[in-house]
Amino acid sequence: MALIAIVAAQRFGSSSDELPRTSLGEAPIGQSIGSAPDISRLTPREQADRLYARIMALNERGRTDSIQFFAQMAIPAYQMVQPLDLDARYAMGRIAEVAGLPDFARAQADTILRAEPNHLLGLVLAIRAARRAGNETAAAGFERRLIAAEPAERRRNRPEYERHRAEIDAALDVARVEAPR
Repeated sequence: MALIAIVAAQRFGSSSDELPRTSLGEAPIGQSIGSAPDISRLTPREQADRLYARIMALNERGRTDSIQFFAQMAIPAYQMVQPLDLDARYAMGRIAEVAGLPDFARAQADTILRAEPNHLLGLVLAIRAARRAGNETAAAGFERRLIAAEPAERRRNRPEYERHRAEIDAALDVARVEAPR
């Protein structure tokens, strides 16, 4: 898996259309990546998180072909991390969502919500998966649950809530606008 990631990083990292680096140890946006990072010293979780960050950056840039390529590495990378926490399940679900695997994304949302029915990331993922499936009724129901759960869940100060604050806030903004439905 590490060899595939190194080859992929070299293949995609050396192009003139390089990706911005993220808060997961990569360079700031607008600076060149240069050579592939040495990932041999990273834990399996750190490797999976780097792939996640790359895929989300690719998604922001509309690079669906590259998303497909990296998703094939990222989902198995997360599956190898044990125990698989709710944050990793959210990451896998988001990767699946942007890679066009709505059933897998929905399964991750369902698993998160079975473990923690009010988990904000599970609700965000469930909203996104329902919308991808064209199920606005389900999405609206998850939005109502997100709004209701948010105050108490924020007080829990989960690290994953801080890591994905922008995604949670964006989902809440949309949910609050569409709430009167």
